[in-house]
Amino acid sequence: QVQLVESGGGLVQAGGSLRLSCAASGIRFSIFDLGWYRQAPGKQREWVARINSGGTTLYAASLKGRFTISRDNAKNTVYLQMNNLKPEDTAVYICYAVFLNSDKWGQGTQVTVSS
Repeated sequence: QVQLVESGGGLVQAGGSLRLSCAASGIRFSIFDLGWYRQAPGKQREWVARINSGGTTLYAASLKGRFTISRDNAKNTVYLQMNNLKPEDTAVYICYAVFLNSDKWGQGTQVTVSS
């Protein structure tokens, strides 16, 4: 059974940092591209970042420089380091894994940034 389980969300003040984790099981983790989306109330789901199986990263232009995605294949985990957080970063952050036409999704973790 495939599972992606996010953790690390919470309440933080503006300017603070959080590191999200997404632990995967039931997939051959190292061959999957991994990434994060976020969903804020009343807004469309927004793509955040992606890291491919080779470690190459891509970011939403508006977030580059504050967010860093990384992966640890030995731990089957993908991370999202978020720095200098802003109230507009408040959202549910959802990790995903994709390989060819197979995609898997987590349930999300809430991040709330207070002003």
